[in-house]
Amino acid sequence: MANNLKILCTKLSKLRLDHIVTRSAVFTVKYRPPYWYQPKERVLSDEYLTQDNKKFIEEFINDRKNTQQELESPLVNGTFQISQQWNRSTRRVGLVARKIGNYPIWSKDGKKMQTTLLQVVDNHVIKYIPPEEFNPMKTTELKWREKRRLGCILVGSETIDPTTVTKDYTDLFSRVGMLPKKHLFRFMVSPEAALPTGTPLFASHFRVGDYIDVRAKTMDRGFQGVMKRWGFKGMPASHGVTKTHRRPGNIGAGGEKARVWPGTKMPGHMGNRWRTLRGVKILRINTKYNVIWTLGVAIPGETGAMCYLFDTVLPLRKLESSPPFPTYLPSNDELIEYYDECVHPFADRTLTFEET
Repeated sequence: MANNLKILCTKLSKLRLDHIVTRSAVFTVKYRPPYWYQPKERVLSDEYLTQDNKKFIEEFINDRKNTQQELESPLVNGTFQISQQWNRSTRRVGLVARKIGNYPIWSKDGKKMQTTLLQVVDNHVIKYIPPEEFNPMKTTELKWREKRRLGCILVGSETIDPTTVTKDYTDLFSRVGMLPKKHLFRFMVSPEAALPTGTPLFASHFRVGDYIDVRAKTMDRGFQGVMKRWGFKGMPASHGVTKTHRRPGNIGAGGEKARVWPGTKMPGHMGNRWRTLRGVKILRINTKYNVIWTLGVAIPGETGAMCYLFDTVLPLRKLESSPPFPTYLPSNDELIEYYDECVHPFADRTLTFEET
């Protein structure tokens, strides 16, 4: 009798555990990567490589890098023809930049302005997916998109060693004759703004005085309380308050609906979320190092974070005149520094004295 009771208890415990597992699986977040995604990380191993083999691989990678840098843009050598002209509803490709810090500049009337420096590092077009083949990861149907379908352009940034990534990830780039990139981003573009594979993208893709949108991940703050996460005031410091100085206080409603409402501001993980800052003005562009100065210090992310840069969607700050379309064409007669009309160039004199 005791053995039968023991067996019955174990079966019930197993059933209960299975029930808990199945219930928890319902609430797990299902992540479906895009169909062009390939695993990038691999296990590093050098057990079969000799010194001669390592030297040969390094020479081969350097040769491929030099060849990749010397290739001309398909827009310059005439292998790709631009079909249409730019209009206000056209959506161009963007850039992938790295946030490298903050720096002050001065206007012509002596006003100090804080800026954020964004460096465009080794950007190339990896693949273009037309609207007919593009399957966006959208669960809700937007009817206004049915009339105006957009394509997708994959842009890679920062060339890396192909021996540090998987073979499947390298195949995405070897099909277009390029070395693998460390970062791979996508941009929604209009069909008339499509670009061929291998097209380099520079900081001159934008112009000074134009407005852009910046999308990046915010700083990771970890688990934080309501005062830091939501800006709560907290409880009084004295007058009978005991051990509740930084607590949220009442979180539930009484009476008919005695429960905690969904969306209540409570402690939790803060930061490490994708955020978009819209309508950022470009004040200065350096074409030698591909650095863009943007007004303000509110760009999401810490120093070294990667950012999306694309034309703003704000109706009152959209482009009025045609930008470099579909992207900037490199030339030999370009300037190194471009300043906005309100910015004082550092190379010019600030004070002049004339003899009377």
